[in-house]
Amino acid sequence: MNECCLKGFKWDGEPQGKEVEVNGQTCYVTGSNPDVGIIVIHDLYGWTFGNTRLLADSYAAEVGATVYVPDFFGGVVLSADLINNPAEWGKLDLPNFMERNNKAVRGPEMVSLAKHLRTQHGKLGAIGYCYGGWAAFQLGLKSDAPLVDCIAAAHPTFLTKEEISNVGVPVQIIAPEIDPQFTEELKTYAVTEIPKLGVPFDYQYFPGLSHGFSIRGNRENPAEVKGLERARRVAVTWFKEWLV
Repeated sequence: MNECCLKGFKWDGEPQGKEVEVNGQTCYVTGSNPDVGIIVIHDLYGWTFGNTRLLADSYAAEVGATVYVPDFFGGVVLSADLINNPAEWGKLDLPNFMERNNKAVRGPEMVSLAKHLRTQHGKLGAIGYCYGGWAAFQLGLKSDAPLVDCIAAAHPTFLTKEEISNVGVPVQIIAPEIDPQFTEELKTYAVTEIPKLGVPFDYQYFPGLSHGFSIRGNRENPAEVKGLERARRVAVTWFKEWLV
């Protein structure tokens, strides 16, 4: 993990949901459709990041869903103000932070929440941004009783070839051209191997854009605005296809 996981921009807007506890997990919840649920798995800025909550509000309204943004960092939050202070990034102990929030630690929490939400909604999807990308793939693993009905991952971090090759539900990938986390090797592997798995696959490529654009893009940059709006639209369309 490097600076691409921290850089970006905060968006204007006031989230419309509420903070509640769900299955022992603190969550931001927005929308109120009992038939359709969506889990949004956050990036490095965590579940309180305003951009993440605004995207959740958008999915709730446009898909017609109850959307959950769980805290998968154990109550620890990186200040959103860091996004505007690159001079402070070097002071963060990211290796230690990520070790405390690695797959072995947070994966079981994500699975537990998905199992619970599976009982609450007729259809359930998941989308992961950056750090959350690997988690979306793990929730979408092949199973006789899948935890979710579809997944999406935007510029995923820590994603492995094994996770890619074991996906068992419809999968969408939002992939910027410039991404040291979702590398050219992983991109090639995904577009080569997923079509062999017999699951619907939607690969959305964004030339000229960089890691993090769909959740931390610059709303004053026309190219990034076009990209982040397209990323939101294709995710909405994907969820409508498989959850509604």
